Amino acid sequence: MPMYQVKPYHEGGAPLRVELPTCMYRLPNVHRRTSSPAQNASHVQGGSDPSLQALESRQDNILKRLYELKAAVDGLSKMIQTPDADLDVTNIIQAEEPTALSTNALDLNSVLGKDYRALKDIVINANPASPPLSLLVLHRLLCDHYKVLSTVHTHSAVKNVPENLLRCFGEQTIKRPRNEYQLGFTLIWKNVPKTQMKFSVQRMCPIEGEGNIARFLFSLFGQKHNAVNLTLIDSWVDRAIFQLKEGSGKEKAAVFCSMNSALGKSPWLVGNELTVADVVLWSVLQQTGGCSVPVPANVQKWMRACENLAPFSTALKLLK
Repeated sequence: MPMYQVKPYHEGGAPLRVELPTCMYRLPNVHRRTSSPAQNASHVQGGSDPSLQALESRQDNILKRLYELKAAVDGLSKMIQTPDADLDVTNIIQAEEPTALSTNALDLNSVLGKDYRALKDIVINANPASPPLSLLVLHRLLCDHYKVLSTVHTHSAVKNVPENLLRCFGEQTIKRPRNEYQLGFTLIWKNVPKTQMKFSVQRMCPIEGEGNIARFLFSLFGQKHNAVNLTLIDSWVDRAIFQLKEGSGKEKAAVFCSMNSALGKSPWLVGNELTVADVVLWSVLQQTGGCSVPVPANVQKWMRACENLAPFSTALKLLK
């Protein structure tokens, strides 16, 4: 006896017939003479499919918009006056000339913040194996603008510091009570990977890098520049640290080429006045010994002009 009964799938006892395909899919015969080859080709390629035509049209529109956007961006890059744009901003006639280093002291409260303690003290940690010459140059320039209390210390972890580095600030010729000084400048020779600076130990993290510290110290002179010159100055400082000091031979040669071009148009790298760009680039060139790259004529003339200034020549003696 069967487990269960099922009704017949087909009635009348006729044999079940199932239509089976004889091929996977059918295509029109492209060799038939009844239709033109062009029509057959378009049918095979699916040109008559409206969805495919819509997709191709949409793709064409997207590519057209991308080309328009690229053209707009290229136009904007030429309008923005930066060193990275196609337009050479060094050829632009500046409407505003940079101001010289002011003979009047800047209000330090506007830069360092108002503090009722006796002295605003800038503390710098530097490695004696690589003395930051730019900071020593800027220290001398600060002494010409402010009453600076200069001190040099050695960290306990440092065993041997050359005598010339211990006396890098020279002798304090005029002795004053501490509260009569406008600014304190303390240099500590310490085994640090990068030069560090603090002027408020309790309220700020250190500023690292010789270029960044030089930017800050130079801001205390109150020199004013327009936006284009400020961009150029920052660009030169970055080139000094990342290309001239740490870059490859090709990068160093490119920096020398740019310097030679800029110094052919003006006595200093940015205009007719000394800026932090000149100080940092000169310092890097002295530290690296010229980078083993031939120095162009304009750059040699500029280096001699720097060394004719007392702050540069004093710092240069530390390397001897």
